[in-house]
Amino acid sequence: MLTWKNIIDFTVNENPKPTRRVEKTAAEWKEILSPEVFQITRLKGTERPFSGEHCTAFSEGNYNCSCCDAPLFDSTIKYESNSGWPSFTQPVEVNTIKYHKDASHGMIRVEILCNTCDAHLGHVFPDGPEPSGLRYCVNSLSIKLQNNA
Repeated sequence: MLTWKNIIDFTVNENPKPTRRVEKTAAEWKEILSPEVFQITRLKGTERPFSGEHCTAFSEGNYNCSCCDAPLFDSTIKYESNSGWPSFTQPVEVNTIKYHKDASHGMIRVEILCNTCDAHLGHVFPDGPEPSGLRYCVNSLSIKLQNNA
């Protein structure tokens, strides 16, 4: 189980190696993604709070990257954080998420990206529920629900 200490170690040292990589140019991403998904995932945008389709939905399945379809989060670790964005306590695997120190907007945060294609997902914070204490705060447009049926 990842903890805040692990997350900080990743931002300072080295991120876990992904299982695979998907590399595309900005033009290639723009061709295959909707303008809204491109804005969030490739240009590091942010949805308005409580506006995303996955914010209050708790359907069963895996949440995959909207860009490359890599599995990122499982519905069993999704929870209601009242933050306005879908929240998870852990990724499905240690190496599915990349972590970067983000000093934009006058604050220091930890940005989370898909480790397969570098899509911006959101941020992780140390104010989640036990036992990990992590809150992965994710833009709905950066993930898509894959039902396990």
